[in-house]
Amino acid sequence: MNDLSAFPITRKWPALHPERIQLYSLPTPNGVKVSIMLEESGLPYEPHLVRFDSNDQMSPEFLSLNPNNKIPAILDPNGPSGEPLALFESGAILIYLADKCGRFLAREGAARYETIQWVMFQMGGIGPMFGQVGFFHKFAGKEYEDKRPRDRYVAESRRLLAVLDQRLEGRKWIMGDEYTIADIATFGWVRNLVGFYEAGDLVGYADFRNVARVLEAYLARPAVERGLNIPPRG
Repeated sequence: MNDLSAFPITRKWPALHPERIQLYSLPTPNGVKVSIMLEESGLPYEPHLVRFDSNDQMSPEFLSLNPNNKIPAILDPNGPSGEPLALFESGAILIYLADKCGRFLAREGAARYETIQWVMFQMGGIGPMFGQVGFFHKFAGKEYEDKRPRDRYVAESRRLLAVLDQRLEGRKWIMGDEYTIADIATFGWVRNLVGFYEAGDLVGYADFRNVARVLEAYLARPAVERGLNIPPRG
C-alpha cells in the first residue's frame, strides 16, 4: 500500500485511495486544466476540494505542498523512480502528466517544444491578462471610476486573442490536428473570459472566429465536460 503519511497535506485531506494521484484543487480556469487533463488521460486520481471561502489554500497543510498558496497541486504516490512526487504550478503539472501517460505532448522533437511554447503563452499572457479583465469588469475593480486600468487589460486581451486566432487559422487545434496540453491550458481561460467574466462584448470576442470555433470543439469533449466540475464545489 502506498504510504503518504510523510506529507502533511494528507492530514487535512486524507487519501481514501493513496495509490492514486491526489489532486488538490477548485474548478477555476487554472484548476480545471489539471482535472481535465486527468480525465482526458485516464490516470487514476482522487480529487480534494480546496475551499477559498475558508482559506484552505493558506492552511499549513496546503502550504506544505505549495508554498505559493495557489491551486492546483498534486501528489503522485508513483512519481519518478517510484517515489512520491509533490508538484504545483498548473503548466508544470500538465507537462508531467502528459509525460506520465504518454499523450497530449510529443515525447521529443520540435513539436514537443512548440507545444510547451504555447503552454507558456497561456501561463504568461492569457491567464494573467484575462484574470485582470475579470477583476476590473466583474469584481471589485468595476467600481473604479478611472477605466484606464480596465481598458489596458482589455486591449492586451484583444491582442492575445488575435495572436491565438491567427495561430488557429487553418488548424483544428493549437498544434494542428493533435489535441494537446496547449489546448487544455488555454481554452478553460477563454471559456471563463466570455462566460463567468461576461466580458465577450468588452473584448470583441465575435471578431475571433477561429477561437470561438475551437472553444466549441473543446467544450464538446466529454472529458472537458466532466473536468470542468471537478472537484465538486459541494
